[in-house]
Amino acid sequence: MSVLAPTLQRLYERVPRGVLLGLERVRAAAERLGGVHELGRYVHIAGTNGKGSTAAFVATMAERAGLRVGLYSSPHLCRLAERVQIDGRALADDALADALSRVMDLPDELTFFEVVTLAALVAFRDAKVELPVLEVGLGGRLDATNVVDGEAVTAITRIAFDHTDRLGNSLAAIAAEKAGILRAGRPVVVGRLHPDARAVVAAKAEELGAPLIDADGERETRLVDSHPPSLGGAFQRHNALVAATVARELGLPPARVAEGLTSTRWPGRCEIIETAEGYVLFDCAHNPDGALALKNAMLGLSNNVARRQVGLVFGAMADKGWRAMLDRLAQVTGPRIYVEPAGRQAVPVEELAAYLDGMKARSVPEALISMRQKVGRNGILVVTGSIFLVGAARAFLLGMTCDPPVAL
Repeated sequence: MSVLAPTLQRLYERVPRGVLLGLERVRAAAERLGGVHELGRYVHIAGTNGKGSTAAFVATMAERAGLRVGLYSSPHLCRLAERVQIDGRALADDALADALSRVMDLPDELTFFEVVTLAALVAFRDAKVELPVLEVGLGGRLDATNVVDGEAVTAITRIAFDHTDRLGNSLAAIAAEKAGILRAGRPVVVGRLHPDARAVVAAKAEELGAPLIDADGERETRLVDSHPPSLGGAFQRHNALVAATVARELGLPPARVAEGLTSTRWPGRCEIIETAEGYVLFDCAHNPDGALALKNAMLGLSNNVARRQVGLVFGAMADKGWRAMLDRLAQVTGPRIYVEPAGRQAVPVEELAAYLDGMKARSVPEALISMRQKVGRNGILVVTGSIFLVGAARAFLLGMTCDPPVAL
């Protein structure tokens, strides 16, 4: 048994507590840990889609500039340790076990996500991290990551419909939740936002005296265009522009920003790998906005590979807009096979097939093997619909051992 295994077992016992938005519990626990939430400079990134990729870009840029960087993201693709990275490496098992245990030993009734968030801050403090880069988990205003304070540079990448049961049924309402990460007098970088969402963010920024900066500056545009981002998909240019603008606000040298643009790695995001059996494209698109971005990214691919050889391996969570996702992906893919990913309640394969005709698989390996037989060695598999599906499929094809997936 690994040094981390008993600690993870103890952590996963908190999964039934689910998501409890609010900062009171996590703030009290942070204070018990010696004010671990009180930071110097930090970056905090919210958004419906693109926040993880943008955080990865910023972290790599800062590393290239010589800073000791901590990156906190969620959920994990394969191993929980992926959520807590220092200088581009997942936290070592012993350090992660220690940080998690110190948080779980507190008397506070914390959720799974609150424990991991505080453990990341503990690990960053122990490692003397100079720049924490934090990806919001859900929303922003009441997300556990919003317990932090200091000299923030915040960013909001995109705002679309997702988690409407918790964040609201309008773009304005969702924007208000995400704008909760803004800090008085500290800059906020915004990507291309719908006018309704941008108006809300702008009003919050004005209220706090926070400079509002659009990610379309001439210098950053030239920089991104002359140093194409290493992450695949046309939509990554938008994320790269947000990251480069954040880097400017941090005072990072343009040359180091350029290095970060071309060297960032973020698995499972429009990632193409070649296996012995053929090519596979992984993308964690898990809502209609993400599916649209993936469809646009695949248009060039569809022109080079016969559509009948682009096989879709799809599974989604029941609370997502999976019908709209399938409608968009059907325009650039051929045969379909459905599978139910782990993580939380998935859409039954029978329901998926009833909406849009496709094969049904009992497991992720069966889905991958069956679709490969269908499209052949020269075809490409597109695996998408849920981060949990992407994580399981990627682990199977690369021979990796994973921690249990969890939608927290």
